[in-house]
Amino acid sequence: ALFARIFWSLILQIYCMLLAATVFAVGLVATSHLPDGCPISLGSGTRNRGRTPIIQALQSGAGPEGGGMVDGARIGPPPDMPSLMLNNRIVYLGMPINAAVSELIVGELLYLQYDSSEKPVLMYINSPGTTTEDGLPVGFETEAFAIADTMSYIRPPIHTVCVGKAYGLAAMLLASGEKGHRSALQYTSVMLHQPRGQQAQGQASDIAIKAREVLLNRQVALEMMASATGQPIDKLTADTNRCLYLDAQQAVDYGIVDKIITKSDKVTASLSDDMSSMSRGLG
Repeated sequence: ALFARIFWSLILQIYCMLLAATVFAVGLVATSHLPDGCPISLGSGTRNRGRTPIIQALQSGAGPEGGGMVDGARIGPPPDMPSLMLNNRIVYLGMPINAAVSELIVGELLYLQYDSSEKPVLMYINSPGTTTEDGLPVGFETEAFAIADTMSYIRPPIHTVCVGKAYGLAAMLLASGEKGHRSALQYTSVMLHQPRGQQAQGQASDIAIKAREVLLNRQVALEMMASATGQPIDKLTADTNRCLYLDAQQAVDYGIVDKIITKSDKVTASLSDDMSSMSRGLG
């Protein structure tokens, strides 16, 4: 019985040694076929072979970058639409202007300047301004002023395109684009009106302070619009006392945009060429 126990103990040790050797050999064969840059973990240490970072690409697939391309195949989930547009230097303003929208647009513009201070930025505008479709205020005028200030602050030229509508201070942002590169699609609508202001509550002195702020914001908006369109402030003041609706051609005549883009225009082809050259090719 003692001999049998010794015999089977030796057999078990030899089997364990063979199994460990087999696992080690398989590991060597697998690591020899890994691409460049893939980190290999041996025991508690990690060494980098200076090869393509597949593991990093897999990990980044869940990140904000939306994955990447490895050997022609996408790794990770596809990026969201705003990221795709931002990658091609496109900024889309398609909501009423409030604090959250202003923060997003300003952040995108600042990032695009960091990315390249020379390439133009294409801003599409389809917004009712700082109010809803029913005319109810949802944001302060200063939110639109922040976007306009950032547009003039950054070095890349801003090419604005109106799609759908540009009402109120959204029309001011449309007109604040680079001169000669402010466009509108054929059936867009532009509307000018004076700031609506938030509903003031409280003591009479507080309401008076708020009223002075609304009038000051109106004057600032008129000055910015006059600088962008070339129209005198007196005319803008008279035109914005009531809602003034303009079609695409009237917006060109008013100085809000420089041209109308239609499908047959050569401008469309030039814009496509510009966008292709600006694209950095997301996978």
